[in-house]
Amino acid sequence: MQEVSGSNPLCSTKPHAGTAMKRVLFLLPLLLAAAHSLEVQRHGLLFEKWLRDTFFGGYEPESHTQKWDIPASANTRFGNIPVNPKTARHGSPIGLGDALRQYDIDEPFLLIAGFWQQTTPALKTWTNVQAVRVDPTAWRKLWHPITRADLEKLETVIKDKSLSLEQARQSAQEIKSRPPFTLAVMQVNPKIDSSQRRLQCSLRFTDFFTHLAPQASTLPQKQPQIFGVDVPRGVPSAPRQF
Repeated sequence: MQEVSGSNPLCSTKPHAGTAMKRVLFLLPLLLAAAHSLEVQRHGLLFEKWLRDTFFGGYEPESHTQKWDIPASANTRFGNIPVNPKTARHGSPIGLGDALRQYDIDEPFLLIAGFWQQTTPALKTWTNVQAVRVDPTAWRKLWHPITRADLEKLETVIKDKSLSLEQARQSAQEIKSRPPFTLAVMQVNPKIDSSQRRLQCSLRFTDFFTHLAPQASTLPQKQPQIFGVDVPRGVPSAPRQF
């Protein structure tokens, strides 16, 4: 058989063509999963962008790893403090990200929490939105009696590559199921799978309102607002799949 010429490995009968095809087939599900993940997270990205455009001068983050999503320098109208926008399903915990980074917060900040419901298979609707100033003293109380050393010990277990994924999960679960973690309002969430070994944290829905927004109602609002401005009601976004 005559060899097909050309530089495209998918069209070649050379030995490496099969390997290239296998790589494509291996990567395709990962790419599709990543695309779906971005789609279901689209509501959070759009919510943050709407906040930045509406209240913070169209600020654009320099990096997705920067300390604050919206730094104090961009918040000239509402206290000159950094801003942390978060979204969660109505009634579900608010994911806050890296536990050690959150524990280390020692300055006041504005936490803007947007809660949503999946009203149709392709649409999320904002049901309750709160903007609360969080002072360091109130933030530290949420962590008590957890210390930084406690978090570091747990994170060391999570990242210990000598442990299998299952062993790391089991050890992390045993640690977080005992004091001081069971005594704190803030929840720690080990994330352990083939792609990550991280320690994150979250605040339960009721705890957010009890400790940070005690004057606000947990019920869905007829028209959610922030600083007197109506929040756009619906965001095209598919439900998350597990």
